[in-house]
Amino acid sequence: MEMIPALALLLIVIGVLLLLAELFLPSGLLLVLGLVAILFGIGVPFYYGDSTTGVVALVGVVVIVPALVVFLWHWGARTWMSRRLFLHSQDEDVTVAQMPVIAELEQLRGRFGRAMSPLRPSGAVDFDGRRIDCISEGMPIEPGSWVRCIDVRTGKVVVRQVDEPKLSDLENAPF
Repeated sequence: MEMIPALALLLIVIGVLLLLAELFLPSGLLLVLGLVAILFGIGVPFYYGDSTTGVVALVGVVVIVPALVVFLWHWGARTWMSRRLFLHSQDEDVTVAQMPVIAELEQLRGRFGRAMSPLRPSGAVDFDGRRIDCISEGMPIEPGSWVRCIDVRTGKVVVRQVDEPKLSDLENAPF
């Protein structure tokens, strides 16, 4: 009877070590063996009639194992092993914003152009002799109408119909 708590503790420790080994040697087998060892570590005291040790083992596993998982999740993300195991992608918006084509389109923000085709909601707009595919804010725009670039979102130039710009508007437009 005195060996039951030691056996239970040994099985639980072996199970946790197998779960940790699964992180470094992913196979699935170590995961199953670790869970089985933990379950046997909880069940052995109950089977042999030592319910106090069984309850302590159960509570210990229910509290310690999740705490260990949280600790490893936060600590493990900083290890060299996790950087090799898991892909860490850049934010898509940052990646798209760094593309040379997008940087070129960003220069159109605030500029005036003329619709070359109907924008329902997409079409072509002439910006200083360059034909650019654009989308309107949702309203259809007829060919020949004046538009202004109000935004560039993930490679899409968004335009809004405006009245014919005055010369002072063109002089103050950002270039």
